[in-house]
Amino acid sequence: MIEEILADAEAGMVKAVEHVQNEFGTVRTGRANPSILHRVSVDYYGTATPLQQLASFAVPEPTMLVVTPFDPGALGEIEKAISVSGLGLMPANDGHVIRLAFPPLTEERRKELVKVVHNLAEEGKVSIRNIRRPHKDQLEDLSSEISEDDIRRAEKDLQALTDKYVARIDELFEHKQTELLEV
Repeated sequence: MIEEILADAEAGMVKAVEHVQNEFGTVRTGRANPSILHRVSVDYYGTATPLQQLASFAVPEPTMLVVTPFDPGALGEIEKAISVSGLGLMPANDGHVIRLAFPPLTEERRKELVKVVHNLAEEGKVSIRNIRRPHKDQLEDLSSEISEDDIRRAEKDLQALTDKYVARIDELFEHKQTELLEV
């Protein structure tokens, strides 16, 4: 029973870390990265459609991202969606593909992005702690079935899991911060 509770808690924490990692991927750095476009939705024949379902991406050089639509008729809508996405990118449409040049980030913008990433990391840590709470309650509810020592041991294991995944988010944050501040 304890093993099931701990395994369930760990599965939730792994998902929380993966979510934070995906969120970090959407924060723009000075390098071209297709994952930055994952939140962009295109009005495709009246339906909001994720961009990755409408186009393929290529990174021919570190500061250039090329978006090739599967349907050439959607080129204008894709261009418009990228323009209004708030990513700070100006799409260049040549009639077949859209080129996105990633201009170098200013020092001020880099610091703003570090704050954004820090907030994402904090949200991830809170999420992990929120996963811990109900599992700790489940362990305490077992007090009539198992000994106090086993419950305390299981709570320590749960805290160790929490600490492990919070530390993983800290590692991801440090890596992303280094990437953002790199000139």
